Amino acid sequence: MTDTPVRLLNLLSLLQTPREWPGSELADRLGVSARTIRRDIERLRDLGYPVQATMGAEGGYRLAAGAALPPLVLDDEEAVAIAVGLRAGAGHAVEGIEEASVRALAKLEQVLPSRLRHRVSALQAATVPLTGGDGATVDPRTLTVIASAATGNERLRFAYRTGDGTETKRLVEPNRLISTGRRWYLVAYDIDRDDWRTFRVDRVSEPFATGARFAPRELPVADAAEFLKRSMARLQPTYRLVAAFRAPVEFVAARLPNWLGSPTPDGDDACRLDVMTSDALEWVAFRLAMLDCEFTVEEPRELVERLEELGARISRAAAAR
Repeated sequence: MTDTPVRLLNLLSLLQTPREWPGSELADRLGVSARTIRRDIERLRDLGYPVQATMGAEGGYRLAAGAALPPLVLDDEEAVAIAVGLRAGAGHAVEGIEEASVRALAKLEQVLPSRLRHRVSALQAATVPLTGGDGATVDPRTLTVIASAATGNERLRFAYRTGDGTETKRLVEPNRLISTGRRWYLVAYDIDRDDWRTFRVDRVSEPFATGARFAPRELPVADAAEFLKRSMARLQPTYRLVAAFRAPVEFVAARLPNWLGSPTPDGDDACRLDVMTSDALEWVAFRLAMLDCEFTVEEPRELVERLEELGARISRAAAAR
């Protein structure tokens, strides 16, 4: 193997497996001399890869953890596995990693060969996840197209279905994707409406990056998250939610979704929740009913009514068997 760049990539791929490699075995695998392996190891170190060497009969080379993450070399199977895992993460399978999953997935899919894209899509289509978020599902490709356009400051076209079902076409300058734990939102400057807007990504279809670059505009507030928060507050009524739970605070906090806030202790085996929320009360009632503990809602009255309706519906279903 005389092509030095190819040989270095193959050597790096071997070293990234969790084991020590004797120099003689590396030389045999790559078809070169032990001296060439030693020179290639030094080249990798010069590039920032922390290759460690141990002496003795059981010694060899291995890639250690460094101060920064170096570029990874993945084979086909590894690339497919990571892409599928990132798509699951982007779909809220693990709370808290959604945005990082989309950024990583956008980078990976940009360089993924077409043969591997097909394998990832086929595996995704044949898989039914048992875990997931509480919000509407979003096609990971939609997320990656939007994320790439936002990162590259590229104007984006897409079809959008409004809350009342109206189908529209939009041309925007995307600023930021935001995950609230239940839904994805896009904060963007709407060219035709000459104003900033928020879009629910599950209502976006046929996203297309136009290739036209734009200079980023300054948001009217501190950041995209604050803009989304204010937009949602304008669109939905806000309620003060006060509830008492007959269970330890650790028990309730572990089962209460983050978007509903954090309970505070109220004795050894009780806790309270006192927060402002603009979430749909039907959804809040459903989430509270799933906590598997006794609780009482003190306010708002509208939530108490939703719980009464939910309880009556469940009772009728049980009586009908």
